[in-house]
Amino acid sequence: MRSIVKLATPVAAAALLLTACGGTTGTGTEGGTEAAGGGATGECPDGVSIGFFGALTGPNANLGVNIKNGVQLAVDQHNAEDGACQVTVTDYDSQGLPEQATGLATQAVGDEAVLGVVGPAFSGESRVADPIFDEAGLVAITPSATNPALAENGWSTFFRVLGNDASQGPAAATYITDVLGAQNVFVVDDASEYGKGLADIVREELGAANTGNDTVQSGQTDFSATVAAIRAANPDAVFFGGYYPEAGLMLRQMREGGLQTPFVTDDGAKDDGLIDAAGAANAEGAIITCPCLPPEEAEGTFAADYEAEFGTAPATYSAEGYDAATILLDGIAEGNYDRESLLEFVRSYDAPGVTKQLSFDEQGEPADVVVWSYKVTDGAIVADQEIPTS
Repeated sequence: MRSIVKLATPVAAAALLLTACGGTTGTGTEGGTEAAGGGATGECPDGVSIGFFGALTGPNANLGVNIKNGVQLAVDQHNAEDGACQVTVTDYDSQGLPEQATGLATQAVGDEAVLGVVGPAFSGESRVADPIFDEAGLVAITPSATNPALAENGWSTFFRVLGNDASQGPAAATYITDVLGAQNVFVVDDASEYGKGLADIVREELGAANTGNDTVQSGQTDFSATVAAIRAANPDAVFFGGYYPEAGLMLRQMREGGLQTPFVTDDGAKDDGLIDAAGAANAEGAIITCPCLPPEEAEGTFAADYEAEFGTAPATYSAEGYDAATILLDGIAEGNYDRESLLEFVRSYDAPGVTKQLSFDEQGEPADVVVWSYKVTDGAIVADQEIPTS
């Protein structure tokens, strides 16, 4: 098995190799044209691909682009190795919408060149796409979908490289009560599979300290009713379960309405889009929880390699996307050129990644889990502290 923690590779050299094999990206309708069959001992076939399934456009695209870049970096480094089986990335742009997931998942399983998928990136689309992957035997490793129920469906092809909301929710509640010292907490969710699921866990963990609740909708822009309800409840803290567009706008309207209540949100809001939507002054001091390692804490040269390739520092789930792709690429490097053998390889995987030791239990959950808090400081999201998960 090749080393997961790699040395930096010149982007130009990688680009030459990738050009020779036809590029590294595809679309949900194109991808490889030749079946990538042949088992774990045959010669590398033409057209081998892994899929990326998540939002590349739409209101939550920043999170998907972060992941896709991590996947692309892993593929570029793999392809630049001597004698490597050349791999392309086939994109399935879901816009983060469950209603897009059925068609895209069907496309993925119908393209025999696609041996595995990084994603789906969001919990709602995962609930729709993963049964289709399972029926087809197409392994899917999510770097970001955190709803705990996803691992409870008996899908043999489901894996994730980060902790689920059963760890993030209690950690968020612990931070709110122990670090912030809040005794009266108002909880808001966005009614999504992810946002409501996480908020409900936080509510349960807070118990009597959860003194007020509200639900908003994805795409909502007017939060005046929610702000009024928060003002009436006069809480010590507010927790929001959902994504950065709504989190940022709600926070802006809270602050502009005179409410300086401490604001805590989640990994779906861990993006500069939160600061853009709220305004830097309004976002200052906001707390974000995430079952993800700070990118600068990643092992090896990952952060430097990422910045060299994309001209920006890695962001939320870039490293997790890299790890998920690396698992699939390690399987391909060992000659697993069909879906069945690659699935078996992933099931027994146990090796160091850039975020943690990567291995899975029988439900596809990671053996190693961390949760961190982050804080908006001077207009940037920075690591705050690791939150105990037990």
